[in-house]
Amino acid sequence: MDTQELRTGFTEVFGHAPAHTYFAPGRINLIGEHTDYNGGHVFPCAISLGTYAAVGANTEDAFRLFSANFPDAGLTTIALADLNSAKANSWTDYFKGMAQVLAKSGADFNHGLDVYIKGNLPNASGLSSSASLELLTGIILKATYGLPETMLDLIKNGQKVENQYIGVNSGIMDQFAIGMGQANRATLLDTNTLEYESLPLDMGDNVVVIMNTNKRRELADSKYNERRSECEEALRRLQTKLDIKSLGDLSIDEFDQYSYLIYDGTLIRRARHAVFENQRTLQAAAALKASDLATFGRLMSASGVSLAYDYEVTGLELDTLVQNALKQPGVLGARMTGAGFGGCAIALVNKDAVPAFTEAVGAAYLETVGYKADFYVAEIADGPRQLD
Repeated sequence: MDTQELRTGFTEVFGHAPAHTYFAPGRINLIGEHTDYNGGHVFPCAISLGTYAAVGANTEDAFRLFSANFPDAGLTTIALADLNSAKANSWTDYFKGMAQVLAKSGADFNHGLDVYIKGNLPNASGLSSSASLELLTGIILKATYGLPETMLDLIKNGQKVENQYIGVNSGIMDQFAIGMGQANRATLLDTNTLEYESLPLDMGDNVVVIMNTNKRRELADSKYNERRSECEEALRRLQTKLDIKSLGDLSIDEFDQYSYLIYDGTLIRRARHAVFENQRTLQAAAALKASDLATFGRLMSASGVSLAYDYEVTGLELDTLVQNALKQPGVLGARMTGAGFGGCAIALVNKDAVPAFTEAVGAAYLETVGYKADFYVAEIADGPRQLD
């Protein structure tokens, strides 16, 4: 997106020129889904689609917020003295939530700020638009008010916003993937320790294609929190005999030997996904290091099957995309990405096969679901930054 477009939009709304522009990416997760709150590994990367902002000081002792993506919402004014107010069930909650968390850590917002937001992430697509906005807010407030927070601090604060303000019991993957994003690299993160490794994402003659179902996915209203509570109950039952802190502590053999402690079909499936997915993620990272893309693709697909049948977070739209993607020539693997219940899937596709791939999968999706899917070739990008 052209920064001049941002500056023009800002000036039209606020009547004065902005001081700076900023960007924070979205993310895809290559493998390791629903493992971050289960103490496992994830393997995400930041993408070039994301959220942009133009900002400038005001004399109103308030944050004045406007989103070009939600123009009908108009201009929202949040008095600096009113940061602790309840959420408004609006996109502005993510900005206000981050400001609130930073204020509790000692941030002194000593003057007002005008903020114009425009993103090119499809809304509610599962590409982490909320975490993108949280990290964007974090770097804006850090730069504007000279805050001492590190990027890791902002990442942790973003998760606090989701958990404590928005009400989604999510893990730290989305914020971490965005905050630590690097162009053409993916992040292998141990969510227990926050130890991570940045790995070159060498896909050879292949690209990652993002397939958007165009079905809206509202995390706070979905079964996301239900899945987390199911995993917590499975863990609690395992802990009656095992000294473990999370499902990610278990090997596949250990889970098999002790699954009798759970003895509930649904809880066993949920926990099995968490345990097996953690191991798949480690195997996939090893395969990528060894340039074994065939194995990497099969592990992606195995992850998708587990998410559909053990974790049950897909549905008609995602299943239609993934199943048809796997039938196409030049495809090494495919799976849903993100929390599920709509949103996006990804496929590892030979770059020469992409036009035929999108045509065939798109036609099958339209016939089955009744409306169109959108397709993007993912560009793996750097993390949040000031543009000018």
